[in-house]
Amino acid sequence: MPLLLTASLGCAVTVLDTNLVGIVLPTIARDLNATFGDIEWVISTYLLCFAALLLPAGVVADRIGRKRLLLLGLFIFGLASLACGVAGSAQALYLARAGQGAGAACLLAPSLAVIGHAFRGEQERARVWAFWGAIMGTTMVLSPLVGGVISRWLGWRWAFYVNLPACAVLGLAVVRWIPESRSPVPRPFDIPGIVLFASAMFTFTWTLISGPAEGWTSMPVLVRAAAALCMLGCFLAAERRVAQPMLDLELFANTRFVGAVIAMLAYAGAAQVMASLLPLYLQNARGATALEAGAGMLPFALAMLLLPMLGRRLGAFMAGYQILALGLAIVALGNLVMMWAASMPGLRALDVLGMAILGSGGGLLNGETQKAIMGAIPADRAGMASGISTTSRFCGILLGFASLGAVLSSGTRATLLAGLPRLGQQARPELIEQLVAGDVTGAAGTGGAMPAGLAALLQHGFETGFAHAFLAAAAASALGCVVVYGCMGGARS
Repeated sequence: MPLLLTASLGCAVTVLDTNLVGIVLPTIARDLNATFGDIEWVISTYLLCFAALLLPAGVVADRIGRKRLLLLGLFIFGLASLACGVAGSAQALYLARAGQGAGAACLLAPSLAVIGHAFRGEQERARVWAFWGAIMGTTMVLSPLVGGVISRWLGWRWAFYVNLPACAVLGLAVVRWIPESRSPVPRPFDIPGIVLFASAMFTFTWTLISGPAEGWTSMPVLVRAAAALCMLGCFLAAERRVAQPMLDLELFANTRFVGAVIAMLAYAGAAQVMASLLPLYLQNARGATALEAGAGMLPFALAMLLLPMLGRRLGAFMAGYQILALGLAIVALGNLVMMWAASMPGLRALDVLGMAILGSGGGLLNGETQKAIMGAIPADRAGMASGISTTSRFCGILLGFASLGAVLSSGTRATLLAGLPRLGQQARPELIEQLVAGDVTGAAGTGGAMPAGLAALLQHGFETGFAHAFLAAAAASALGCVVVYGCMGGARS
């Protein structure tokens, strides 16, 4: 039990950090005078490095030892957290967040491998992963509240400083309770695959983040988009030539596997991503404080915690692909209710209902997506299946956050550009950037209060932007539902 608890908490630290930062983002934007693009990079650099390095971290763990990499990951994560806490600019913060993402990959990959190595019986594994899921779910429920308390009484920098004692305690537990283990036949490094995959993800994310501010048809944005597609093509070509690739493209000939991966991407990009977007919605569109936003996240977080149990019960009556399709349909419904709520600011009860529905769909999908990917690949390739599953999850969150952030930013900008002249305000680029980032103090001027008309326009801009983002998420999850049912239903998953 100490081994399982230690390894599970090593994974939970990464969830705690993601959700804490989601709560304090508006405070960071105001304190560091950050643009909305800067805010997106604070989340995206972490997710980018996390997703890009998960598979390589698994290879390193097999080679140098899982315990050793786990300790190294704790050190990197703690050091990067300190750098985040002392950052004096948005650029310094998101560069430090990249280090956190690298440390998180070195935490998650060996932690999962330690659990898989220590518990091998089928029934034993079922109990172990249920315990792991409970730890992760509890962390998801508590972290928004912890983030609100930290922002209210300690300041946003403590959202990062809190990782330092956590890493120290976990390091002692790893030394005491985790035995060293490594693979007898370690996998080789796929250097071209790693570099091309990370480069394509970075360039595509850069395109999505820069598009609203620079214009989607501007030459720099179009060049970035073309470069991202080119690097993706090079990645696919390179993977076909490597003897032991990072991603075996032959797996995609299996429609069950394709459907399972799409389900994971849709779940992560339309439901799990809301752990970062909903706090922004509650604070920027609803005017909630960070503490109120943390409490307001409970309907979403509690549903995410409780619904996996229903998913296990449904397994006795429904096929796996049917549960996945049902979960994605519920996520689409939840996003549509959130779109309605954003468009109807007087009906705050819709926020609660929409978040509960969203969390219910996400909770139903949480365990089922992992199980579907693992079940679509032969047992002798379980290591690659686990890596693909986890990488797909974080790629989905990254692309979902960047895409929905672009929709949100574009919608908010359009509303502000149309409304500012009617208020006698010049639509200056720097004013637009401050408003879209939620920097009310900067937009109002030092020591001044924002005029009532401008405040109302800003709130309406955020409501419009979030309504568009929720609609886009609903469309993505509905499309995912159709594709998953078509791919996996025909194969009788």
